[in-house]
Amino acid sequence: MERFVICGGRPLCGQVKTPAAKNAVLPVLAASVLTEEKVVLQGVSDLTDIRDMCEMLRRLGGTALREGETLHLCCAGVEDERLPEELTKKIRSSIFLLGPMLARRRRATVTCPGGCEIGLRPIDLHLKGLGMLGVHICERGGALQCDGSDMRAGNVYLDYPSVGATENVMMAAVLLPGRTTLHNAAREPEIQDLARFLRAMGARVDGEGTQCIVIEGVERLQGTVYRPIPDRIWAGTLLCAAAITGGDIGCQGARAEDMVPIAAKLSEMGCRVTETEDAVALRAEEPLRALSDLQTQPHPGFPTDMQSQLMALCAVARGTSVITENVFENRFGHAGDLNAMGAHIRISGRTAIVRGVGRLHGARVAARDLRGGAALVLAGLAAQGETLVENVGLIDRGYCRLEETLRALGAEIYREHV
Repeated sequence: MERFVICGGRPLCGQVKTPAAKNAVLPVLAASVLTEEKVVLQGVSDLTDIRDMCEMLRRLGGTALREGETLHLCCAGVEDERLPEELTKKIRSSIFLLGPMLARRRRATVTCPGGCEIGLRPIDLHLKGLGMLGVHICERGGALQCDGSDMRAGNVYLDYPSVGATENVMMAAVLLPGRTTLHNAAREPEIQDLARFLRAMGARVDGEGTQCIVIEGVERLQGTVYRPIPDRIWAGTLLCAAAITGGDIGCQGARAEDMVPIAAKLSEMGCRVTETEDAVALRAEEPLRALSDLQTQPHPGFPTDMQSQLMALCAVARGTSVITENVFENRFGHAGDLNAMGAHIRISGRTAIVRGVGRLHGARVAARDLRGGAALVLAGLAAQGETLVENVGLIDRGYCRLEETLRALGAEIYREHV
């Protein structure tokens, strides 16, 4: 077991390079199953989630080799139709393989995926969307057996614009003869990036970024070299580190167009956010102000993956903030730990009332999920005294060697083996 030891109170300043987005890389890794040719992905950090997905591809019969920040993939040997149970229970993104495996093999067996405990996150939208493409699904022995022998193109309507369900339907449809029209699709930047990757392999996909995506099936896909989009959540977290410590950080490579909701809320809190063609930067020029209304929504609304980090900022802001979590029903797990550090947060259903206290104090806390863990690190950077953040393995799922990045910006933080 490992933990972070943080001595807070230091303003963080400097420039950092934004890595490829974890939430873009994972579906792209799954989509590599759609071709028997080689795929090369560039700019990919060595995150535990990405490591686990690469191991999943190997267990299915493919190859995945890392050279620095480049991944070399080949799924020509994929034969196994059953996703490894121990890995699917460990990483929720394993569900992304369902669509590609059905497109490639017409059969797949999967146990319910795991991941962070931030809510029910049922996969019924994935299954319902695939069912509209003719996939027959039954549960036997705790596993979902999916039969795609009768798969066909057609109309798919999602009851909710789920990112994962949208991606699964897109990948399942690219090799089906005819036209598939996906209605009420998710519009996140990662959806748009997956569409670009599929087109780079020869797929015919149009309409990404809107609520209607059209896929014209092709006979086969080819290999490609591709660089996924920069990680807007990683960059947003680093900007929050500047905001909560009174610092000045620039995220090189971050795309301003993907970070509009994040930048807007940070500006509302009194931060100066500047954008260039290849960077987004934040300077904390005055004490943070409270947010009267922060509501998470599907894109282009405020991303749920940044809610925890903003709560940490609100905990030390002047005034009272109101945060409403509309995406997941159990994503306030970090609030109790923030309160242990001196915050004043009251939870009522999906709403958090945060009364700013000006300054937090160090405490022993534990990450309960990926983004909540990042929020505790942010709080520790601003707190008086020493903060111990335990269970950092969850944080490693989305932030590669976070302590090294923060140290380079002036933080006093190190990883300790317990």
